[in-house]
Amino acid sequence: MENYAEKKQRIYVDADACPVKQEIMDCATKYNVPVTFVASYNHTTTKTFGGEWIFVDTGKEEADLYIVNQVRAKDLVISQDIGLAGLLLKKDVIVITPRGKQYTETNIDTALQYRYISAMERRGGKYSKGPKKFTDEDILNFITTLEKILSKDEGDSKKI
Repeated sequence: MENYAEKKQRIYVDADACPVKQEIMDCATKYNVPVTFVASYNHTTTKTFGGEWIFVDTGKEEADLYIVNQVRAKDLVISQDIGLAGLLLKKDVIVITPRGKQYTETNIDTALQYRYISAMERRGGKYSKGPKKFTDEDILNFITTLEKILSKDEGDSKKI
């Protein structure tokens, strides 16, 4: 069994609706970081991009629960779920979105408040247009953020 202290950083991906799976694998391979994609059974696919794939029940929060229960401090999670990000930051986990935004203790409260207000408006019958279309610029922002995090961690481990 692998010693907990010797385990290196791992990337977990909330994979059901993640549009940057290949980019994740490309960066992870470059920095030799293991990746675990977590998806529900109803998103089973033959195109797995590499990495380890974990399929969970189809319940609304099953992938999130798996990730919360598996991550360790300093792991990296890629997810669009703001609520999940809020939980993970308390565990000292790095969280970024597929658009390259990194959630931090500084910005998570605002993001959670915005999510709450949007949910209240939807309950009241007011619907927004939804998220903007995913663009090539979003992909570039994501790769830049991911590379910055992985290269920093690689540099930190070389100092030890």
